[in-house]
Amino acid sequence: MLDSGNSPPPEPALARLGRFTIRRRWWTLAVSLVLFGVTLVGASGALSALSLSRFESPGSESLAAAEVLDREFGTGGPNMLLLVTAKNGTVDDPAVAAAGRALTDELRGRPEVAEADSYWSRGASPVLRSTDGRQALVLARLPGDATQTRGILRDLSPQFTRDAGAVTVEVGGREEVFRQVGAQAGQDFIRAEMLIFPMVFVLLVLVFRGFVAALLTLGIGVFAMVGTMAALRLTTAVTEVSTFALNITLAMGLGLGVDYCLFVINRFRERLRNGDSREDAIVHSVQTAGRTVLFSGLTVAISLLGLLLFPFPFLRSFAYAGFFVVLFSVIGVLFTLPAALAFVGRAVGGGLLRRRKPKPSGESGFWHRTALIVMRRPATFGGAVIVILLVLGSPILGLQFGLPDDRILPPSASSRQVSEEVRANFGVEESDAVHLVASDAGDPNQLRPGVEGYATALSQVEGVAQVDTMAGRFANGQRVDGVPAEFDRFTSDTGTWLSVVPSTEILETDPLGFVQNIRDVPPPFAVQVGGYPAELSDFRAALLDRLPLALLVIFGITFIILFLMTGSLVLPLKATVLNLLSLSVMFGALVWVFQQGNLSDVFGFTATGTLETSIPILMFCIAYGLSMDYEVFMMSRIKEEYDRTGDNESAVAVAIERSAPLITAAAAILAVSFATYAASGVVFLKMLGIGLALAVLVDATLIRAVLVPAFMRLAGNANWWAPEPLKRIHARFGISEAGPTQPPTRVEAPAAVR
Repeated sequence: MLDSGNSPPPEPALARLGRFTIRRRWWTLAVSLVLFGVTLVGASGALSALSLSRFESPGSESLAAAEVLDREFGTGGPNMLLLVTAKNGTVDDPAVAAAGRALTDELRGRPEVAEADSYWSRGASPVLRSTDGRQALVLARLPGDATQTRGILRDLSPQFTRDAGAVTVEVGGREEVFRQVGAQAGQDFIRAEMLIFPMVFVLLVLVFRGFVAALLTLGIGVFAMVGTMAALRLTTAVTEVSTFALNITLAMGLGLGVDYCLFVINRFRERLRNGDSREDAIVHSVQTAGRTVLFSGLTVAISLLGLLLFPFPFLRSFAYAGFFVVLFSVIGVLFTLPAALAFVGRAVGGGLLRRRKPKPSGESGFWHRTALIVMRRPATFGGAVIVILLVLGSPILGLQFGLPDDRILPPSASSRQVSEEVRANFGVEESDAVHLVASDAGDPNQLRPGVEGYATALSQVEGVAQVDTMAGRFANGQRVDGVPAEFDRFTSDTGTWLSVVPSTEILETDPLGFVQNIRDVPPPFAVQVGGYPAELSDFRAALLDRLPLALLVIFGITFIILFLMTGSLVLPLKATVLNLLSLSVMFGALVWVFQQGNLSDVFGFTATGTLETSIPILMFCIAYGLSMDYEVFMMSRIKEEYDRTGDNESAVAVAIERSAPLITAAAAILAVSFATYAASGVVFLKMLGIGLALAVLVDATLIRAVLVPAFMRLAGNANWWAPEPLKRIHARFGISEAGPTQPPTRVEAPAAVR
């Protein structure tokens, strides 16, 4: 019998994959090109297939109220408005009134419009008339989901924007605002494409000192981006996907594709410089750097897939985008890139490969010397950087969450101009009324006394301009008129509903508190609270309710991945703390810039004094994933050196020397990709661009170059501590770039760090 005990261990799966792509490089490249062509066709229609989601919480009380209001009463909250301005006189002049009634009838007669009312059709309701009497509102409700409604508005808006006869007409309302937000985001995507590609290519040429490697890397990034766009288009067949997902796809698709190529190509170059053949260098690169790419991509995907825990299409869209970006980036790097390297070989070295020579083991470069300097005085350098980060992040203590409005658009947007006129000239927000729905309260004739008492109490709540009911109109604790026919709309055979109209001031200062105060008024019968302010309030509440679970999942799974890579319980904890420190700078900048309005003139936006809740959560998931991406790359190198030498300080210095230049270059490219959105016309995209660019740069510099070596030096060999049972788990399931190694041999630390 053969002695199977002396047979060599089987080659790792990634090494076999590397050899397969080399032997079948023509086949691999052909399949890659076909896949690219198919996804390019699919991606071509992605921009038109995506949409902007509404800020709604499925299953919430406010959405239930909206459904009942539509089903039982045939009405609902208006989502489109026409601002009618008299050219001469007031809106009560006969010619203007006739034009207003005709406009109302015309809009009401459109088959795609569910209902329309106006100042003139509602008995001269004061909340629909401006304080100076020159303007009045026509309110309309367009049925359907966000995609359907905004599709209708795409046709209606230009048709009803007029300057004719006695009046001028402008189109606004929340659906028109977000329709224009979607259109602006699409324009920003196209503009960013034109900027990002040449900038990234130039940076890659500078990093690689050659055109072949730069073109190859950019090609993998484009492959990841196009593949993700096509996948998102397919996803729209089963669920709603936000237009904003494309903007993240562009930045992250290029960024991650470039990041992963940098690490694999760099390892390929190292092996060539060490004398390996082309085939062996490719196989080693796929086996080592490719494994780290695989698990690094897993950390990014998990951070973004955490957004699936929120029941909102807007946030889930980024989970889909993040997953597909990682998937196509990994496919490109592990399949297409090795086959391409088998063709071009040493050409990817460019000038850098010809100039650089292997360094003697005792020689140190800039990053090596920097790590040693930090590790000589780790408490001093680490403490100073922590103070800097805490100061930069301190504005987060003033964080205030609020509701989004038209000011996420630039001042030139027509819907924003309409909204600003309504805010300035009307003083109340009829289109943002809170609806109190009691569909099964009983015979309306029996409800009148209860409705009158309820409406009287509601009208005394701070910020309530008026309350419209079946029993009449109420303001300041009393009924202000009789019961004209217009109030018949508040009844059905089995129930009633009330409309609470807020002042503009309360919606500006405390909209969430206003909704809660309305809910706190005891009703005489069971009611469901709806309307746009209530929908936003329920959205925020559901978002914050799910946040702890999402954080627990993200922290827990990334902790496990880092443990499997390092075999330590200390290093994953360190990574979590350092990542949160870097993210505090991002959130501090969000508050200082976008909430407080500093540099608003430079970046071209209008601060509202609050931040919309979902965007910071989205940015956290993206930034945390990218920070862990860099953590995995650096820790894998440190672990490799520690397994080889058994010396903690030397492993840190050598690993930083080898990985820091790549991490810095990757971060610079990713930051440039994000920063292109600083010029976006949508404030949300400005926040994403500026905040994520800052987070990436802080993480790649202050965190990786200073805090990591400082912490590693202070912790010493405790960095690698884990209980014996967990050590056995790591020995069986652990991951590293180096693969199986002999137990580390302890060596003396260099004098420079003793």
